[in-house]
Amino acid sequence: MLTNLAASVYEVVLAVHIMAVVVAFGVTFAYPIMFAVGARHEPRSLPLLHRVEYTIERYLINPGLLLVVLAGIYLASKGHFWSDFFVQWGLAAAIVIGALMGAVMIPTAKRAELVAARDLAAGGDGEPELSDEYRALVRRLSSVGTLLSLLVLVTILFMALHVGA
Repeated sequence: MLTNLAASVYEVVLAVHIMAVVVAFGVTFAYPIMFAVGARHEPRSLPLLHRVEYTIERYLINPGLLLVVLAGIYLASKGHFWSDFFVQWGLAAAIVIGALMGAVMIPTAKRAELVAARDLAAGGDGEPELSDEYRALVRRLSSVGTLLSLLVLVTILFMALHVGA
């Protein structure tokens, strides 16, 4: 009975670990579509979209990442996987993701919101013109966001390959 309970707890934590990844990072794969539609159809929505972006990063991705790490620590400890590559990779990936969120993504999205609002206000009621500064901020967000998305996908691959081994 106790063995079944321990296995059940492990399985529940594994499910929480997977769900936290989906909830925390799933939305990030929609960002390029969201911004492309906003820029094409309603450029004046861009400041709000950047506010949505960094709010999601602060209140969904960061706590989700913490839950991923905590569940991962339990799983690695319970399964005695600390010396396995997939655990070391996952921990390193979580550190890189957290650092890039705090040091690049959130501050850059906040700056992009302000610059877009400034540029749109300067354009008056005419056709909106976004500055080179704004485009540079968007390139940074896009480049780092793509890197983060690839990091999440590669990490999922390494975890799935371990399960299949």
